[in-house]
Amino acid sequence: MAWPLIEQQVILRDAYASYIHRENHLLYLIHRLGIRCNLLYTTKRVPANRKKIEALRSSGALNRHPEKVRHSLFAQHDFFDPHDLVQLKYETVRAVELDGHPIAQAALDFGLSRPTIYEAQQKLRQAGVEGLLPQKRGPKKARKLTPDVRRYVEELVGSEPDLQTAVLVQRVQTRFGIVLHPRTVEKAVRKKGRHRP
Repeated sequence: MAWPLIEQQVILRDAYASYIHRENHLLYLIHRLGIRCNLLYTTKRVPANRKKIEALRSSGALNRHPEKVRHSLFAQHDFFDPHDLVQLKYETVRAVELDGHPIAQAALDFGLSRPTIYEAQQKLRQAGVEGLLPQKRGPKKARKLTPDVRRYVEELVGSEPDLQTAVLVQRVQTRFGIVLHPRTVEKAVRKKGRHRP
């Protein structure tokens, strides 16, 4: 009596395994089809405009990984440029805020990380589109030109008005042990109303 019950359980288990295998295979095929569609979007793109890419690079707004952008907008229209990081961030935030895309899906579609999207949302709310523009890197003011160094340069220029910028740089290095860029010295002197030769 126990054998027929065991046979039925084995048949049910095998049928269930076959069903799961088919379901997984179907999910796999759907996944592969999605990848193929995304590859089609990336291969239909218009060739990159070299001048625009150089301009984006020099301003710091070049997307270093345009190949990761898979959203159909960037494949179907010339207006949308996957190299333009500002446009890419704006369209990503628009898709999340207006179209209701989840952040994770937007990150995949637009090729940006989730923290980058959160940061773009915050900057767009605070400063508008200008908040998406890249910030200049590096120091914002002359940090080596301390008040003591500035006073010393002013004293030198006051006592010897014809002193060359290179000589000023050399004297500052001798006295303070720091190397100033000649342009830094020229700007400091110009602020005082004098022009360096």
